[in-house]
Parts: sequence; C-alpha cells; structure tokens
Amino acid sequence: MHHDRQELLGYLQNVATGLSRIRGINETAPITEGTFSIQFDEWDWEIGVGVYGLYRHACQTGDLDLIGALADWYEWQISRGLPPRQVNSTAPMLALSFLIDDVDRPEWEALVKDWAEWLMTGLARTEDGGFQHVVKERMNDGELWDDTLFMTCLFLARAGKRFDRPDWVEEAVYQFMIHTRYLGDAKSGLWYHGWTFKGRHNFANALWARGNSWITIAIPELFSIVETLPPATHRYLTNVLSSQVSALAELQNEEGFFYTLLDDPSAPIEASATAGIAYGISRGISLGILPRTFRPVADKAFRAVLGCIGDDGIVAHVSDGTPMGHTLDFYRRIPDIPAPYGQALTMLMLVDALALSAETERSRVS
Repeated sequence: MHHDRQELLGYLQNVATGLSRIRGINETAPITEGTFSIQFDEWDWEIGVGVYGLYRHACQTGDLDLIGALADWYEWQISRGLPPRQVNSTAPMLALSFLIDDVDRPEWEALVKDWAEWLMTGLARTEDGGFQHVVKERMNDGELWDDTLFMTCLFLARAGKRFDRPDWVEEAVYQFMIHTRYLGDAKSGLWYHGWTFKGRHNFANALWARGNSWITIAIPELFSIVETLPPATHRYLTNVLSSQVSALAELQNEEGFFYTLLDDPSAPIEASATAGIAYGISRGISLGILPRTFRPVADKAFRAVLGCIGDDGIVAHVSDGTPMGHTLDFYRRIPDIPAPYGQALTMLMLVDALALSAETERSRVS
C-alpha cells in the first residue's frame, strides 16, 4: 500500500470533519484554520471510539491544537457530570487514560484510577468472572459480548500500566481469555456476537462482522499497551488472532469488503468492520504478532473503505448500532446510517496508514 502522506492527511481531515457532522453531534466549530472545538454531546461507546480515533490522529500528526480540543471536551463533560458507569460509558475513558500524559490534571488521573477500580469491584460479573455486558438500556444478565474487550478492557490495561497496578492489567488479560473461551468459534476461528449463561448458547450463532473487528483491533491494542505479556499468554492470544485473521482472509469479497454476517454473501457489506479489520491486521503485522503474508488482506480492505468516503467526509455502508440478535435475519436487516464509530474506525485505519507512510519515508532516507 503506497499513499502520499498529504493524500492520507486529506482523507483523515475529511473523515474527522465528517465525524463532527453526524448523529446529533453539533457541527464542529472552527476556532482557527485547522483546529476544532469538539462538541459531542454524548458520553457513550460511539463517542468513545470517536475520541480515541481523534487522539490517535492528534498523536500521529503532532496536532497539539487537537490535543487541546480533546482536553476541552473532557473538561466540559466531566464538569457537567458523567453518566452512570457501565460497559459502554467506559469507552471514552480509554482516550482519557492516554490524554493524562499530555495534560497535567491530577483530578483526571484520580478519575481514571477510580473508574478502573470500579471495573474491578463494581461491574456485574457472569459465571467464571466475566465482565457482564451491562449497558444503559439493560443489565444483559449473564451475557458476554465481544464489544466488551474494546470498550472496557483496553482502558483497564492502560490504567494498570499507567499507575503500576499489575492486578488491573492481569484482570484485563483474564477478560480476553474468558471472552475467547465463550465467544470464539473453535471450528472457524471467528467470533460470535454474544454468549449467555442462561441457556448456555451463542444466541443466533451470528459471526457478526463489526463484533469480529473489535477483536481484530483489541488484541493488537492490548499487545501495544502491555508490552510484556507472559509468554504463554502472548502465544495464546497471538494464535487466537492468527486463527481469526486466517478465516477472515477467506471471507473477504473481491472488492475487499466483509459482509455484516461474515460467512453470508447475501448480507450487506459493512465498511466499519472492514476498516477495523484493515486496522487490526496492519497493527498486528507492525507489532510482529501477524505474518506479513496478511498485508494484502489489509491493503485490499483499506482500498475498499477509501471508496466509501464521501465528499462530506461521511463513511457509507456503516450499519447501525446492533443489539444482540436472536436470528440471523436480524443482522441482515440492520440499516446503514452515518455513525461516529464508522468514522472513528476509518480514522484509526488512516492513522495507521500514516504511521506506515512515515516509516517507509524514514527507511528511504536512512
């Protein structure tokens, strides 16, 4: 994959601007040319993925104004009072756990520590000590969902590393293990959307694309946060990811997309999942946990998603937020909408492409 840095920055700026235009999020207000006031009114998982994408964008491009805009947004949200704690409302904590390295705010550090401790002691658990997928709408008693690892466990691992709490890191890693046990499909290497201990089944047995993409992303992100995983754990999760990506490679269509139901070509294509999978594979290769033979899969997915970015920056072919389905047809019928997570996953994919471009340029110079 060879793209000019300015071209990639153009795509990234366009998608970041598109993120500000959608889903009840107030129009991003320019402060000065090239800087933004972030006005997301919600504090939830969709925005959590979005602000993490913006943070990674700021770090990759060295955009201190964007770091400042993120800090302003967190200040506004925290000062007006955060919503009740649950899995999805934990998602914005991931970017905050990194942002405290850039902004000297002791009270934010205290919030990060307190929220991590709440995950350890306050979040409902399933059998075997799994993080129950509690959301604002319902408790989801006895349920594990594959979204949980990205929404909560990456934050917990990062907080554990930041504040030297190996017990937090260990718990985050344990959640990866327990979710793999109940959501990973041993036959295919792919992941089911959910598991319930009430009846002990995987609901519709849906191999849901975006759910799988959270895993393709989360495992490399965990490796980047926790650089010294125990050898057996490192080996185990490396093989989990490799098995999944091997299966994904077989299910990618000719254009580079993945279907909403990965194994069902009659289901709609899904650009947010395709972007997430492209990002996760590329990150896995860069971190040395996936072989370079998977690079064509990531590159093909990358090109497919680029073709979905409109002139207004909105990424097309992104399916709506998806609760647990009890039939496969439920997933086929989820409509496409402009969505913050579609923008954010595309931004993560572009940020990674920028990093690879910079690395290629450095190698040429040297």
